[in-house]
Amino acid sequence: MADGGAVRAEAGGSAVFWAPGSQILWRYRENGGARFHIARPVTVVRDDSELLAVWMAPGTECVKPVLADGTPVHVEPLETRYTKPRGVQRDRWFGTGVLKLARPGEPWSVWLFWDPGWRFKNWYVNLEEPLTRWEGGVDSEDHFLDISVHPDRSWHWRDEDEFAQAQRDGLMDAQLARRVREAGRSAVEVIEAWGQPFSDGWQHWRPDPSWSVPVLPEDWDRTPAHMSS
Repeated sequence: MADGGAVRAEAGGSAVFWAPGSQILWRYRENGGARFHIARPVTVVRDDSELLAVWMAPGTECVKPVLADGTPVHVEPLETRYTKPRGVQRDRWFGTGVLKLARPGEPWSVWLFWDPGWRFKNWYVNLEEPLTRWEGGVDSEDHFLDISVHPDRSWHWRDEDEFAQAQRDGLMDAQLARRVREAGRSAVEVIEAWGQPFSDGWQHWRPDPSWSVPVLPEDWDRTPAHMSS
């Protein structure tokens, strides 16, 4: 999906970055499997050796997981949420857009949410595998546990029940669970020190009005030809 004409190489190095305005895919593999079950077309805001920032616009067509009978995942009781057969479906991101920020090699990304009228709502730390880059975008695997960070700098854990259930259902072993919890504690240290990206003023950012809403490609689940961290 990436706009080939908008790719540039880092001066003096081998890393390749997307130029602002490029359209790429942000995807997640299913837990305990190899298929992709989340795919979101996004527009690159910034991409360099320190940060990838992307914008998911309101109304973007995405792919999301559902139970095999079409039931939304969040409706299913927690005890059977991760054991019933699943499929995927296309849907649109309704509500305000989301700005996603990820630093290379870091086991989480930080998402910014707004209420209507650009009233800043909160930051959301999504614990996940460090993003893997490929020619069409970035891939990861979600780790269930998350952190909400509010404008007054207070924070709290989210989805600890899902994190525990995923372990009971064998979607993550004890070693991975410890690694995820350690990553969460590291993120909390950044939050409490009010480090980047929380201190960078991204809540005041606004998208370029000339950007179009990216289109979800038919081959959204294709296997990357080349991947790198």
